[in-house]
Amino acid sequence: MDSQVNYMRQRLSLRKPLAKALELTARLTDKLSLQKPPTDPDMLEMFITAELAKVKSIVPTIKGFDRDFPSLAFSIATGIGKTRLMGAIIAYLYLKKGIKHFFVLAPNLTLYEKLIKDFGDESYSKYVFKGISEFVGKPPRIVTGENYNERTGSLFSDIEINIFNISKFNTENKTTKKGGATVQPRMRRLSEYLGQSYFDYLASLPDLVILMDEAHRYHG
Repeated sequence: MDSQVNYMRQRLSLRKPLAKALELTARLTDKLSLQKPPTDPDMLEMFITAELAKVKSIVPTIKGFDRDFPSLAFSIATGIGKTRLMGAIIAYLYLKKGIKHFFVLAPNLTLYEKLIKDFGDESYSKYVFKGISEFVGKPPRIVTGENYNERTGSLFSDIEINIFNISKFNTENKTTKKGGATVQPRMRRLSEYLGQSYFDYLASLPDLVILMDEAHRYHG
C-alpha cells in the first residue's frame, strides 16, 4: 500500500471500503497525467483515449468517462463516511501530487452547510482533517457560495477548497434581466479581489479537482 495512503488511513481512521477507495484513487492518479485536457478537438480525443487506456489497465471494466476529462465515481453506502473519504482524497492529492485547488459540490443546502463545517471548522468534532499534521496551523482556505467574490489570499495555506450548493451554483451562473437589459451572471462578473470573474478564475486553474457529493442526485 502507498505510504501516503496508509498515513491517511491511520490518521483519519478510514473504514475498509473508504481505505479501498482511497487506494484505488492513488493507483489511478499514479497512472493518469493529471494535466488539463487540451482544447483542440483532435488532441482532446487523443488525450482522452490515452487516459482511458491507463484506467483500463487497472479497472478493465471501464467503458469511458462521462465528460472530456478523467472522472471517477464510488458507490458507498450512506453513513459510512463519504465526507471523510473526500477529505482523505483532498489531503492525499495535495500532499502526494501537489494539487492545491478543489471544488466540492453539494446536492442541497443542508449538506452544503454541513460540508462547510466539516472542512472548515477545526473545533468541530467531525472536522475531516483532524490528525493531518501538515494542516495544523495552516488549514485549507475555504471559499463558499457566500464569500467567493470577496476573499483575499491567505498567508498560512496554499490549498483552497471551494464549496458550493448545486442550486446556488446554477443561480449564480444564470443570466438575468434588469430594466430590459441582460445582466451577466454574478459568477461571471469581474471581481476586484480576483482581477477576473470567479468563473474565469476557476477555469484558469491548472489543477482544479471537482468532488461531487452524492453525484447521482444531479448527474450532469
